[in-house]
Amino acid sequence: MNQEEQIKLLGLWGSPFSKRVEMVLKLKGIPYEYIEEDVYGNKSPMLLKYNPIHKKIPVLIHGGRSIAESLLIVEYIEDTWKTSYPILPQDPYERSIARFWAKYVDQKVMLASWKACWGPEDEREKLVEEAYERLTCLENELGDKQFFGGETIGFVDIAADFIAYWLGIAQEASGVTIMTAEKFPKLQRWSENFVGNNVIKEVLPPKQKLVALFKAQFGNVTSS
Repeated sequence: MNQEEQIKLLGLWGSPFSKRVEMVLKLKGIPYEYIEEDVYGNKSPMLLKYNPIHKKIPVLIHGGRSIAESLLIVEYIEDTWKTSYPILPQDPYERSIARFWAKYVDQKVMLASWKACWGPEDEREKLVEEAYERLTCLENELGDKQFFGGETIGFVDIAADFIAYWLGIAQEASGVTIMTAEKFPKLQRWSENFVGNNVIKEVLPPKQKLVALFKAQFGNVTSS
């Protein structure tokens, strides 16, 4: 890969959004340079240059051009490197369904789960119930498949990385229980399969460091 094609990723070590991109790059075997951003302090000139609208991570830089927002980046990677480890189905209908569920995870499940962990205490019961309902829809969609993508990790699995790893840590840090093996056996089985994958495992941030981060920030979502 020449200098013009060099891939850079502006990210944050503890962000599930940033890690989505790393997971896909590694699954596809694409070399890249990772650049850690200090989103809590002064944002770097590079971040402000390549994502001037949102000023958030992750940002992928390829050939001097930038793409922001994690799922858009994942789709860009998939469209650019089609031959290695497909993330999206080839069938147009199946691709649309995968996009639907990825969006559902991003906009409904993650948000509800996060609010249930860190939302106002007087609204906790209602927030936990909402998160439970949305996770139930995901549980039903997963069914008996090993991954949402079937036999291999796909677009929806990558989108749901927060549920597989970060949610359990957020529950531990906040003391709020939402997803358990008893209530969600299929999602629990899927989480273990996903986190147990050697490539995914390599990318995941240290658990105790995340617990400390969640407790320190207490509900501060840092990226999108």
